[in-house]
Amino acid sequence: MNKEQIFRAAHESIMECDEDKALSAIGEAKAQGLDLIELLGMGFGSGIRELGDLFGRGEIFLPELIYSTEVMKRATEEIEANIELSDMPKKGRMVIGTVAGDVHDIGKGIVASLVKSNGIEVFDLGREVPAQTFIDKAEEYGADFIGSSALLTTTMTEQKKIEDLLRQQGLRDKYKTMVGGAPVTKRWAEKIGADAYCEDAADSVRMVLEWVESK
Repeated sequence: MNKEQIFRAAHESIMECDEDKALSAIGEAKAQGLDLIELLGMGFGSGIRELGDLFGRGEIFLPELIYSTEVMKRATEEIEANIELSDMPKKGRMVIGTVAGDVHDIGKGIVASLVKSNGIEVFDLGREVPAQTFIDKAEEYGADFIGSSALLTTTMTEQKKIEDLLRQQGLRDKYKTMVGGAPVTKRWAEKIGADAYCEDAADSVRMVLEWVESK
């Protein structure tokens, strides 16, 4: 298999909810000395983004999305186990999670992995995270960044709640906040007072690194 075929296999493994195919693609990439982070973003990531688009258009159902997300998570874990993240100097700390009322992991796991691979210590809070928990964990871990994902229009208000609570508790200037998710827009981020809207994982990495360099 060449690079293009391996990346296509990674993409297809997500679309087909096929964990064996995902692990096989990673094995092929390792054998050929390919960049596993690139495989994560451009191979597996492109698959999960396509599924997210299909779900947004009502062309697939939630169970399919959840199964594919589990394959994505497994692929992410396997890639993380094969790259030396622990030896990288830490440039900052980030808490990230999917907001309360939202069970989706699409994109959030990719963002966590890519940000982590760029020297940021990441604390993934998981799914259905209450607004106050984002803040409590940011305080507990000494985070610099708070990232929240909302995949439903009905849960986007939780991102606003995070911003409101930070202001109420006098902590707003302590953190850089970033929001993302299928229905989220730059306009929404500006409306609620978040520091940034991130369209995808690469955008998230770019934003975090810009903040780190400006410190």
